[in-house]
Amino acid sequence: MRIAVLANLKKNAPTWEGMTPDQWDDLDSPKTTHALVEALEFNGHEAAFFEANIQPPYNLIEKLQAYKPDLCFNIAESHFGNARESQIPALLEMLGIPYTGSQVLTLALALDKPMTKRVLLYHGLPTPEFQVFERPDDAIDEDLLDAAGELRFPMFVKPSREGTGMGVSASSIVRTVEQMRRQVAEHLKRYNQPILCERYIKGREVTIGLIGNLKPSAARRINERTAPNTLPDELTFFPPLEVNTTAYDDSEAGLYTNRMKVELAEEFHYFCPAPLDPDLLFRLNGLTAAVFRVLGCREVSRVDFRLDEEHDNEPYILEINPLPGLNPGYSDLCIEASAAGWTYEQLIGTMVELAAERYGLPVKA
Repeated sequence: MRIAVLANLKKNAPTWEGMTPDQWDDLDSPKTTHALVEALEFNGHEAAFFEANIQPPYNLIEKLQAYKPDLCFNIAESHFGNARESQIPALLEMLGIPYTGSQVLTLALALDKPMTKRVLLYHGLPTPEFQVFERPDDAIDEDLLDAAGELRFPMFVKPSREGTGMGVSASSIVRTVEQMRRQVAEHLKRYNQPILCERYIKGREVTIGLIGNLKPSAARRINERTAPNTLPDELTFFPPLEVNTTAYDDSEAGLYTNRMKVELAEEFHYFCPAPLDPDLLFRLNGLTAAVFRVLGCREVSRVDFRLDEEHDNEPYILEINPLPGLNPGYSDLCIEASAAGWTYEQLIGTMVELAAERYGLPVKA
């Protein structure tokens, strides 16, 4: 097949005076797009990279019409907008071009953490209590406060629609109303979007990646209000990855911070497979499948959890990433696939095969 790799490179992103240093931390590097092209060629495909931008000089629409791809391998994050990760898929659907990964609605929903949590709660899936702030002085929900008007438990403050741990640092953990309002005010000014405040779960941080597509019959077997009792055969669960927070300075506060994901990415400390009790791992895989199902994901995703150390490692879903990083050196999903014995070429080739099968395209190159 002829495959167009679509991504947004950090080096090509717009800049302006006063831009925050982490503005484009979730964008990709040429190392990643080069690796993807090589992996696709290894699998027998013709492949080329295109900057996922319709503006000159990139002119994505015209270049795709000239290249005439059979399939697009999409990892585009885009630049602006509340649903920016869905923009390129929407464009591809308008052009009638098949693409890998989750579709427009799923990508728009998953980028918005509060909306994702509302869907999880509707389906009875465990996620920490939360409130969304659009102003620093918004009234605080009564169930977050004790009799004295203070926070009942520590809260965690982060932007609603960012990735790569943007806005996550030791100061994200707040213990008083005053601290929370101050942190919300700072994030509102910096990120110009609603701010999510959720109950802070102290404990281990684990992420689980999967690959596959659910057939309608299998999807129906997953009880949408609980994790399934059996795992669907169509999904392959990679070994769990746990961030080794003890290997980092106390300044990171036991969190998987933006600094660790960006500045220290190539010095990443982790356990994979994470040392988990088999029953707990089964439950985490079941919850991962349930989140994948209720958000309508396709091909691949990664679900992030916190294990509550104060309540026997009870798992809480933090978020799902249906557009996970694919840098072969340090992206979580790639590390997990490697731990399962998969090569990078196998991971990328399988994603293409799954997408091709879903669209009814010839599976082989």
